[in-house]
Amino acid sequence: MIRPSRRWAASLALTAAATLAASALSSPAAQASGANTAPTKARAAVANADPDGPEQIHNGTFDSGSDPWWHTDNITFDTTGGRLCADIPGGTVNPWDVIIGQNDIPLVQGETYAFSFSASGDPSRVGKAMVQMPVDPYTAYVTANPELTPAGGDFHYTFTSPVDLATGQVVFQIGGSATPWRFCMDDVSLKGGADPEVYVPDTGPRVRVNQVAYLPKGPKNATVVTEATTALPWKLKNAAGTVVASGTSTPRGVDASSGQNVHSIDFGAYTKAGAGYTLTADGETSRPFDIGASAYETLRSDALKFYYPQRSGIAIRDDLRPGYGRPAGHIGVAPNQGDTNVPCQPGVCDYTLDVSGGWYDAGDHGKYVVNGGISVAQLMSEYERTKNAPTAKPMGDNALALPESGNGVPDILDEARWEQDFLLKMQVPDGKPYAGMAHHKIHDENWTGLPQLPHTDAQKRQLHPVSTAATLNLAATAAQAARLFAPYDAAFAAKNLTAARKAWAAAKANPAVLASPSDGTGGGTYDDADVSDEFYWAAAELYISTGEKEFQDYVLASPQHTADIWGERGFDWGHVAQLGRLDLATVPNALPGRDQVRASVVAGADKYLATLTAHPYGVPYNPPTYDWGSNNLVLNNMVVMAAAYDLTGTRKYRDGVLQGIDYIFGRNALNQSYVTGYGEVNSHNQHSRWYSHQLDATLPNPPKGTLAGGPNSGIQDPLAAEKLKNCKPQFCYIDDINSWATNELTINWNSPLSWVSAFVADQGDGTVKAPGKCQVTYTTHGQWPGGFTTQVTVKNTGSTAVNGWSLAWSFLGGQQAGQSWNAGLTQSGAKVTAKNVASNAKIGAGQSITFGFLGTNPAGANPNPDLFTLNGAVCS
Repeated sequence: MIRPSRRWAASLALTAAATLAASALSSPAAQASGANTAPTKARAAVANADPDGPEQIHNGTFDSGSDPWWHTDNITFDTTGGRLCADIPGGTVNPWDVIIGQNDIPLVQGETYAFSFSASGDPSRVGKAMVQMPVDPYTAYVTANPELTPAGGDFHYTFTSPVDLATGQVVFQIGGSATPWRFCMDDVSLKGGADPEVYVPDTGPRVRVNQVAYLPKGPKNATVVTEATTALPWKLKNAAGTVVASGTSTPRGVDASSGQNVHSIDFGAYTKAGAGYTLTADGETSRPFDIGASAYETLRSDALKFYYPQRSGIAIRDDLRPGYGRPAGHIGVAPNQGDTNVPCQPGVCDYTLDVSGGWYDAGDHGKYVVNGGISVAQLMSEYERTKNAPTAKPMGDNALALPESGNGVPDILDEARWEQDFLLKMQVPDGKPYAGMAHHKIHDENWTGLPQLPHTDAQKRQLHPVSTAATLNLAATAAQAARLFAPYDAAFAAKNLTAARKAWAAAKANPAVLASPSDGTGGGTYDDADVSDEFYWAAAELYISTGEKEFQDYVLASPQHTADIWGERGFDWGHVAQLGRLDLATVPNALPGRDQVRASVVAGADKYLATLTAHPYGVPYNPPTYDWGSNNLVLNNMVVMAAAYDLTGTRKYRDGVLQGIDYIFGRNALNQSYVTGYGEVNSHNQHSRWYSHQLDATLPNPPKGTLAGGPNSGIQDPLAAEKLKNCKPQFCYIDDINSWATNELTINWNSPLSWVSAFVADQGDGTVKAPGKCQVTYTTHGQWPGGFTTQVTVKNTGSTAVNGWSLAWSFLGGQQAGQSWNAGLTQSGAKVTAKNVASNAKIGAGQSITFGFLGTNPAGANPNPDLFTLNGAVCS
């Protein structure tokens, strides 16, 4: 069972900005703002509140002045003209800095209420209206976010009270604006007897496709929702409306994950690239899509560009991310208390640490080692794949528009370093109790409300206790960083290896220091009762980087090494043995029995491919209930299939990834893309304190390329619990900022999106390339402290001669090729290129040439490379 994210245990109702079920039902302004609107029949229910029922609001028409309404001290009421107005000052930070309210509103448990008002804002603003508990924790029973315009509008909402409360409170929170504006309202009403709202998502046409793009020579599949039980004709049309392909569908019966009767359509035989295609079947026409490869080239970078605006401790430059610039957060500049000198929770430690930097974990201001660990590991693995996978294409410097771009280091490593530096800072200093272990997390003392930019967060920051899981995450990522950064920054690489060894020793000495499942105030718990998988992952990374027997022996003895770790629910921050197994299979190393490790990855891919093939929506994930962050689990299962393709070159695994990505981009029951900015209908209201456009029109939506968590059968947040009750798994999702259980963004959800999008982009138009006609024998004859000598033989296995050759490979870490014979060698980072000399430029059919070189290896393992290319073609 996948352990859920921390937010199920952490109530956002701990502030006045807490949220519970609400949705705009009739306001044109609310609809224009992108709020989730219910269907017409539900909107009509608002008008059906009992007209003779008691009005709970006193003087909601303001015909007799302003009593009993109250306000914060920074405004003055004006009831001229029979409505209530106020001039709202600029320079406030939070919505609750300016409040208008009325107390002593009685609520009856189980009663459904109609809450309505008219309001305007000049200039336009997004306001916040709530019916809530009047004291801490200010639990809200309805939260509305009307878009207020100078012309004004009428706003209507329904909610069902979960409590009996004689002292409820209606409040309008209208602070948080840098500039002054004028607010007016009238006809405020709250009446019981309303029909409960029935939420019905708008799923659009019944033909569901990947709304972004299919590769020209890759698989192309769609799903049709229909009552028909026999095959249906379909037509593929280009942008001009011309039919370019046709066929019949395949009935698939009722899909358990959606409750829908569906058919599948396979139009993979059509291979012409173009934009604006549509698919028609059963009288319905799909949303448009492209056939081409360029979309994934863009997504590859956008999914990674997500991380820069998530950075803590640095100002985000608007010239690098237009529309997303903001001051640095948590650097100790008022009102921040900052992350540069953070104390522990009371009784936990007697020191403070500088834990500035790193990525904010999700839509809040917390930073967690276990979530940061899998995230940075997957970014580093995405880069490491470019050294070892036949189809991988490098992403170099100047690729991501970062402050570090142009420094000679691949941008993806620059971004990973920002997080890895933070993880290193979380290690307990020498001489202190638990020295070498890592603190589990650092975040605010209490939950903050929405919206809240990082630099305006005034909460006290605290280090939480150490944990074995966090310590092993540090050991694993630091070991990986040690080998990857060695060619670019030897000192940083050495620092990481030292930290990894220290963390490993500390974890072995303290193998069962577990994070508390009750430590969820102000941030998630990320508790994990089984850390055997973290031990295995850390040992695997340390072995790959060092080649040392201690780590080899631990890997081979671990039950995780031979267990079937490929569960149907995928892997995540709490299940990380898969990270170790994948790297042992795909990163060069000399582990005994490595062939069996590789075979186990292929077996896992076979399992996920079988799930995908059986699923009417083509998803490599099909448990009876969907987990928190299901989209990242779907993607991680695709990582396994992609690794199998890298290992075997077998097309079915590559095609499994290409088909699986369709689900993320619209071939799903909701007919929407879960990635911001990709697809005609896409998630863009993810739960975030600073990408809060749904709550404040002056703030942006999440950046293009941001993944939403996705369907979650647990529906743990109040909004989801109200709207999605009894949902089928694929329908347990709503694109609303208040649904933190289904619609959050996180660093560990974008990391597999980035990895998979890079893999898809690497496949070009979908053509499977044949291996080159060459064979390489790479033999290290001698090794000594700091050096080695290697001989390389290249055989031409083709039927024609090779005239002029260039052989390329990558070292594991910081090795450097030096003096050579019978070839000229150059090196950039870890990549080495050997070129012929005049005497051996020609390699005849069936003939071989041999060259050699002396190398240096300052530290670490020195395995034979897995991948060689001769004139760009992959050799066996």
